[in-house]
Amino acid sequence: SQECHSKFAPFEVKVELTLLGKEKDPGVKSANGKASPFSDCRPNGALEHCSDEDSAAAAPLRLYKPRDYLEASVCHVKDLENGQMREVDLGSGRALLIKEHGEFSAMGHKCPHYGAPLVKGILSKGHVRCPWHGACFNIVTGDIEEFPGLDSLPTFQVRVEKDKVIIRANKQDLQSQKRSKAMARCSAVNSSTGFSQVLICLVSPGPAGLVCAETLRQEGFTDRIVMCTMDKHPPYDRPKLSKSLESTAEQLRLRSIDFLQAHDIELLTEKEAVAVDVKARAVTFQDDSRMEYRKLFIATGSKPKLMNYKGQDVRNVFHLRTPEDANSVARLANNKNAVIVGTSFVGMEVAAALTDKAHSVSIIGIEAIPFRKALGEKVGKAIMKLKEVVLKSGKVLRADVCVIGTGSGPATGFLKQSGVHMDSKGFVPVNKTMQTNVDGVFAGGDIVTFPFPGRSNKKVNIPHWQMAHVHGRAAALGMMGRPTEIKTVPYFWSAMFGKSLRYAGYGDGFDDVIIQGDVDELKFVAFYTRGEEVVAVASMNFDPIVSRVAEVLRSGKMIRKRDVDLCRFEFFAFNAALDNQVWGVPY
Repeated sequence: SQECHSKFAPFEVKVELTLLGKEKDPGVKSANGKASPFSDCRPNGALEHCSDEDSAAAAPLRLYKPRDYLEASVCHVKDLENGQMREVDLGSGRALLIKEHGEFSAMGHKCPHYGAPLVKGILSKGHVRCPWHGACFNIVTGDIEEFPGLDSLPTFQVRVEKDKVIIRANKQDLQSQKRSKAMARCSAVNSSTGFSQVLICLVSPGPAGLVCAETLRQEGFTDRIVMCTMDKHPPYDRPKLSKSLESTAEQLRLRSIDFLQAHDIELLTEKEAVAVDVKARAVTFQDDSRMEYRKLFIATGSKPKLMNYKGQDVRNVFHLRTPEDANSVARLANNKNAVIVGTSFVGMEVAAALTDKAHSVSIIGIEAIPFRKALGEKVGKAIMKLKEVVLKSGKVLRADVCVIGTGSGPATGFLKQSGVHMDSKGFVPVNKTMQTNVDGVFAGGDIVTFPFPGRSNKKVNIPHWQMAHVHGRAAALGMMGRPTEIKTVPYFWSAMFGKSLRYAGYGDGFDDVIIQGDVDELKFVAFYTRGEEVVAVASMNFDPIVSRVAEVLRSGKMIRKRDVDLCRFEFFAFNAALDNQVWGVPY
């Protein structure tokens, strides 16, 4: 059992009845119930910079009654060693109990991104890293420190009485298992003026712009923010499109309209940007409307590479750009013949999603082994065995529905003649604050090349969902004159036939792959090396080793090629635990 029980009091739950008056959110208390050193700070630790009135709007007081709380004795003080985590039951919900440096803390037990059990993750230097997708949460404040995901975790008060560890929790927080950081409100909004303090342009709704907007509000920004998207939906979880074809836009949405309105983040849908005038500081849209800005954040994402084929106006060929595309593919493929053109991650995920719906699924690829460039030959072959891939030319395949997944490029055509510099491939170079060559114009997500510390600040393009979150936050802080260095370890995942592939690091240009485990059984760890250094890792059915490696890489410690023998690597990880406080469940 993952629960811990006191030998003196096996389990008890009681409601605190001595609480009188009003009480602030218990999240402002430290792990030991004392006043938190962060109580006079913004939720992310930055001191408030707006007025008292703005502060009140940014962090409204939540009022709770005594019956809203419960207390439970969850274990004996000696049941946890330093560096251990345990999921405990409080009767009305579960919490993650943590012991680090002799101090106890407690917070939500599920990652708010996809619900991963954090007890199976990695505890390191005051934060817990999710075992599935690498998000990190501060064990004192519950704040999200590494992406993906938008929400933080609730924290609960912990105290020790007579060698018993007692958790006091708000019932609502215990049930929700997530919370949003406090945000400032806009002090003056006048949408009729056509002027915006910050204008965030989105062609493909995604996390970069949304994280940028939310970070600005979290940091006390009280002027107008407008997000513009050519899509008709609020930002949604695009990676799920190829994995869950029948999901609706509402099921995939990252934030509701009500949430955006509550935090004064304006959203203009079906609003495609067609030109930027950096001298006039204005954006022109397809409907000929125009909006001026003080700061501009461009996160337009990727666009599919088009193919030339007969009958391009047919209605059963899709590039899978929207929830409607995904829904149509699922509907048209039902007991019919589906053809996937391209062996990209998107194409292979769609193929896997259709196997239990379609009569037949055929995949057409120009490469002998899918994912060879990204994952290497052995891993690519193992994944290929899950499918029957059609590689020969000239064969005619019956297709009732066709999905084209032949790659994509940056959606930056509208920036031509704008003065915003682009390279020969259409990517936008930015500095460490995500600012372009034009003052006040920032960019992020798939369209940028940015200085990556993991490659000695060489400018690279990393089109991962997780990195888009990072760019959005870095841009917001840059806009507010609080530059922050991107120390994030890139994290990527894919899912096919119920199998999950996890990947961390930046393996571009790897020269060797060292595999531990059984590739044919899809239970393996692949270490990607360049010279004598491990630069990335991928795994299937070996959680949480990718998160463990990500934590080591984040600490700045090098993993050498000679350490990658599984026994050696286990020893290396143990030493990393001693040196860098990297802990987690055995893998």
